[in-house]
Amino acid sequence: MKKGSLNPNVKLKLSLPPPKEVSFAKFLTQSGTFRDGDLLVNRDGVRIVSQIDTQPPPPITPTDNQLSLADLDMVKVIGKGSSGIVQLVQHKWTSQFFALKVIQMNIEESARKAITQELKINQSSQCPYVVMCYQSFYDNGAISIILEYMDGGSLADFLKSVKKISEPCLAAICKQVLKGLLYLHHEKHIIHRDLKPSNLLINHRGEVKITDFGVSAIMQSTSGQANTFVGTYNYMSPERISGGQYDYKSDIWSLGLVLLEFATGEFSITPPVPDEGWTNVYELMVAIVDQPPPSAPPDQFSPEFCSFISACVQKDPKDRQSAHELMIPYDCDLEGLKKDS
Repeated sequence: MKKGSLNPNVKLKLSLPPPKEVSFAKFLTQSGTFRDGDLLVNRDGVRIVSQIDTQPPPPITPTDNQLSLADLDMVKVIGKGSSGIVQLVQHKWTSQFFALKVIQMNIEESARKAITQELKINQSSQCPYVVMCYQSFYDNGAISIILEYMDGGSLADFLKSVKKISEPCLAAICKQVLKGLLYLHHEKHIIHRDLKPSNLLINHRGEVKITDFGVSAIMQSTSGQANTFVGTYNYMSPERISGGQYDYKSDIWSLGLVLLEFATGEFSITPPVPDEGWTNVYELMVAIVDQPPPSAPPDQFSPEFCSFISACVQKDPKDRQSAHELMIPYDCDLEGLKKDS
């Protein structure tokens, strides 16, 4: 046989290395997005993400309209309610955190109406003192609302850890809540109707924002009044409990009770037998209507704080100041609620 030639009678056996088996699941994220290198595909389409760009993408704003549920990874559950849960989620491409409120729609009619109301208000509210809503979705029998994440939790949780909040801190809280109420009342014509510690959220920058508009009322005019009976009884104004008409000043009563609770560490409406507590909701409601309005102990707090609380919790709403009136004569800064001279 010549050099370099092959014997046709010799059968060659070729062996190739076995292919590496790669599971398809390796390319799927928790939310079901297929990712291979810089290619991303999900139910909302295809996206190419640069592997070279080292600059972090800019934060998403509520007006960007670029969020989808598939782009969010669930981190943990941070809240539970009768109609759904609130999850801490992280955006895959910006690493931005959001609160995702998921509400199952197999609920009673009144709850559905409250959710519809909340979606309407969230969609129209753009204020630094109100928790921002980025986008809402309906998918597989549930409403999902992407909200601004307030990493400090609620002021109800904060109060549990500190027991009482000092006047300087209360001044900072009060100023922000008043600005939020001023926006809701005078710009959006909205009565919150459920202002309470758990509906005031705080973040690591000390920003306090109003949230949860499930029982809010949208007024059709600046002089409109409502007469529906919803909300949390503890912070409900006397005129609402009595079943009469009420307006924006019902939120101011709630604000006064909330601030007084923050200052003293205790709910300010006392039961007939303090050690036994309230026997039922009706007893609490009667006390709110019939008892004299609560007040800040003058031996524990400044005259300015006592005066502010008194302006909030007048039994007759005509004598109660509005958010606008409370903002004008008071300098709500970190030195305390000091009245302008």
